[in-house]
Amino acid sequence: MAGKSKDWSQAEVTVTVRSYLEMLRMEVSGQRYVKSHFRKALLPLLSNRSESAIEFKHQNISAVLMKLGLRPIRGYQPAQNYQQSLVAEVQRQVGSDLSLIQLVLAEALQAPQKSPNSALGFESASIPSIILPEPSQWTGTQTVRPDYALIEARNRALGLAGELAVADLEYRRLVRAGKGNLADRIEHVSQSRGDGDGYDILSFEETGEEKLIEVKTTRSRAETPFFVTPNELQVSRKYSDSFHLFRVYDFDQNPAWFSLTGSLDASCVLKSNGFTALPRPA
Repeated sequence: MAGKSKDWSQAEVTVTVRSYLEMLRMEVSGQRYVKSHFRKALLPLLSNRSESAIEFKHQNISAVLMKLGLRPIRGYQPAQNYQQSLVAEVQRQVGSDLSLIQLVLAEALQAPQKSPNSALGFESASIPSIILPEPSQWTGTQTVRPDYALIEARNRALGLAGELAVADLEYRRLVRAGKGNLADRIEHVSQSRGDGDGYDILSFEETGEEKLIEVKTTRSRAETPFFVTPNELQVSRKYSDSFHLFRVYDFDQNPAWFSLTGSLDASCVLKSNGFTALPRPA
């Protein structure tokens, strides 16, 4: 019977975090990289670890970065149950290289690329089953905790691009269903009336009932937290039968989406600040 794998040493954690952050730097700088090349380069530096073990450790690092208010690389889904020394090491390496933080946060403010790949497919993705970690306080010389999700939420160009993609999806959905008369009545409310209505798009079910859609867009993974306003929360409660939140993610790369219906405090876990949200685990 195989024995339990031994804990990762500090030296192993150090080189693995360094490898991951190099991939992250390349990704936010627009450079191509191959994850398997990085895993293979790590093998001789570690104590008899497999590539799958390295991959899981990289998933742990993704979770830690999200806990610290940054975004992970796109290729590794966040995995919990990480050792606490990993948090400290990621903090140490990122905190000693402020240029990486600046690159990641600058990306959150960039206008989206104009790409034919921005059209959304008809099929929704599954809702991620994750638990929102409590934010971690930075230690050492880092005095301001980064918040990629909050900065990205203020990116009006990205938000508008996501809304246009969802409006286009809704139009195509209704036309495909033979409801062109309803498709022609779709209204981009946030543009025609402003932000005060608590939703972005007025669409319709195929039966003719109104469909109030709030859109939240990110370049990052589906697991990335998003922000809701008190007005959006109130509107979702008042019109719970017709309110939908569309979460558009991996924008500019391979855009996908999932939707949440009804009141936001029923469909989401809202953190203590009243704004940070993630889908409520099933």
